[in-house]
Amino acid sequence: MRPLFHPAIEDVRPEAILHALSDPNRAAIFASIMRAGYVEACSAVAALGDRVIPRSSLSNHFKVLREAGLIRSERHGVEMRNHARWEEVEARFPGLLAGIIRAYAAQAEAAGREAGT
Repeated sequence: MRPLFHPAIEDVRPEAILHALSDPNRAAIFASIMRAGYVEACSAVAALGDRVIPRSSLSNHFKVLREAGLIRSERHGVEMRNHARWEEVEARFPGLLAGIIRAYAAQAEAAGREAGT
């Protein structure tokens, strides 16, 4: 099997992080990994709310997150274990991830209020 690319933390670029998290699905996947500590199977985050992400799209989302330096993926048999690199990224770019995650949460809250009216 081909080795997975994980950038060193000093090579992680803010524009790569912004690109990776600009997609709401990837942001939700990253938030799920952060909450869980790690995710063993990509299929564990396939259902995001009322939508299901196809397996081929999931693979690409994980690749973008990994190559942006947001997650670390390790092979365990036929499964991948994905860990958030929150602490490393937070140390390099203080407040960046928290700001992005808060913005998505505020947007989802506003959409929920609008749907309720």
